[in-house]
Amino acid sequence: MTDSPRPTPEVLAAFEQATGFMPLDEGLALYAAAAEAAGRTGLPVLEIGTYCGRSAILLADAARAAGTVALTVDHHRGSEEQQPGWEYHDPGLVDPEVGLMDTLPFFRRTLHRAGLEDHVIALVGRSPQIAAVWGGQLALVFIDGGHTDEHATGDYESWTPHLADGGLLVIHDVFPDPADGGQAPYRVYLRALAEGFEELSVTGSLRVLRRR
Repeated sequence: MTDSPRPTPEVLAAFEQATGFMPLDEGLALYAAAAEAAGRTGLPVLEIGTYCGRSAILLADAARAAGTVALTVDHHRGSEEQQPGWEYHDPGLVDPEVGLMDTLPFFRRTLHRAGLEDHVIALVGRSPQIAAVWGGQLALVFIDGGHTDEHATGDYESWTPHLADGGLLVIHDVFPDPADGGQAPYRVYLRALAEGFEELSVTGSLRVLRRR
């Protein structure tokens, strides 16, 4: 996308200070996609897989600029690779009272520090259950939740029907080479192409596609 919109330095600083895994170049591509889609349609943008809110900062700021909101979908108990004994487990995110991951308080603090709480609606629960009761259209769907085939496919099947005509589908952690990462998001990406989505951009492991 030429002349892509960029977040303010303050928003970028909040993004870089937030806990999470998305690198800056992918974050800027996500922001540009959200700003374009929300600005063009006036509809909300949605992400699946929020963790501590790093990417939600960018989606919320893009939505704010377009006069709409960002929706975040997460059960906040951590994905598979974030559980104890796995590579991305952070013991500081475990609720000692219940012994389970709980990223929701960290997510709320992230939004508060960035001044973006009023521009986000946090939907706490399982993605397919929330999608089943969601009745509106969306400008953008960002899939960055569980990385098993069950979860990635469930997110795709549950939420892409809510995309408006010309809406954008963004998929994170797309790795064509299995040596680089899990293949479930890549398989969802291939399915989207086969089902008529058009690829607009590639930035690292982030793919931006448009519903035709």
